[in-house]
Amino acid sequence: MSISKKIIGLTLSLLLASGVAVAADSDKGLEAAQAGDFKTALAEWTPLAEQGNADAQYNLGIMYRLGNGVPKNDQTAVKWNTKAAEQGHVDAQYNLGMMYANGRGVPENDKTALKWYTLAAKQGNALAQYALGFMYANGEGVPENDKTAVKWYTLAAQQGHADAQGNLGVMYANGEGILTDNRRAYMWFNLGGYNGAGIAGENKDKIAKQMTPADISKAQDMSSACLASNYMDC
Repeated sequence: MSISKKIIGLTLSLLLASGVAVAADSDKGLEAAQAGDFKTALAEWTPLAEQGNADAQYNLGIMYRLGNGVPKNDQTAVKWNTKAAEQGHVDAQYNLGMMYANGRGVPENDKTALKWYTLAAKQGNALAQYALGFMYANGEGVPENDKTAVKWYTLAAQQGHADAQGNLGVMYANGEGILTDNRRAYMWFNLGGYNGAGIAGENKDKIAKQMTPADISKAQDMSSACLASNYMDC
């Protein structure tokens, strides 16, 4: 029985996901944004962004992408995310990759998306790691490479990314990029379902039909050990 891969969209990294900027004026912008006063946030962050502050540039990119306090404008969002990403801002790099992957504010370009996802993934961004796993598994912007997909799915899964856990289970179940291992597939499906990936729970039920009660019991023990170790013992 072949377990189907899950095809899901990528999400925009949340405003201020990287933390509060150091500058005092950026703190004022943060306080204003958290209070829903995006006009004040814009006034505080714009001069900082123009002076090269990467956090402010990233925050402006989010505001223009979502239309918070400004007319929604993907092109301007790309502009500010690019400035921040070029300074190594990890969340801006992920967002820029997402915008190129989906053609938001720029022509769709999977190769450029791959570039920015890779930079963010190497900094430990789980969303980018998952995105890379998906692109390598499906040959988007890069030749299909299941082993590399497993590598990136694993890194994201070890950070608790539910969809990466579910897709990693698929790779183990189907023997794609790694040896078939129903116990480990069950484990990752179990963890993905626990963390909110509904299809992972469905796939767990499917794989269980191919397993003995002893195998299922062992896989459940593996799931508990993995979770208890914060994904260090998986």
